[in-house]
Amino acid sequence: MTPQLAINYLWIVWAISWLVAAFWSERTAKRPGFNDELLYRVVTLAGAALLFGFTNRTYRSHLALWSLGETENWILFAICAGGFLFCWWARLHLGKLWSGWITRKEGHRIVDTGPYGIVRHPIYTGLIASAFATAIMKATALALAGAAIMTLGFWIKARLEERFLREQLGTTDYDAYRRRVPMLLPFGPKAA
Repeated sequence: MTPQLAINYLWIVWAISWLVAAFWSERTAKRPGFNDELLYRVVTLAGAALLFGFTNRTYRSHLALWSLGETENWILFAICAGGFLFCWWARLHLGKLWSGWITRKEGHRIVDTGPYGIVRHPIYTGLIASAFATAIMKATALALAGAAIMTLGFWIKARLEERFLREQLGTTDYDAYRRRVPMLLPFGPKAA
């Protein structure tokens, strides 16, 4: 199996497992309106379409910006797998408070341990790492643009989610969490 094929299978396995796990969640107590979430969804899906929709079969076509060796591509596969493992760690750590939507679950609280003590949005961080590892392996401008646009979508969603949770869970506690833990990049800037 080539690393290019392996990374595609990795995305498929992650997507199926993530959808199946969506049934393990508490009841939603409140969520923002659909229109509030529309922008990040459109941006993230546009990025995913660029990352996955224009696949060159050999990864060495005339569209490729560079050509990496098999060892480098397996390293990128490992980075992608690590990103998904970080996502799953965060998902399992959240337990039934997780949702694919921006929500406040029954019994919702600020989770600031485990991966949430490293970054406030570890699921997005893991997906961003996986998207960029995939884009670098694909080595096309469209794939790189797709990863960057997906990152923008996750940043928009994170900002909306933080405004919503700050309102729902209390500004004092949430602001203290924002000052302690960076948003998306470990060791990155924290909220002022």
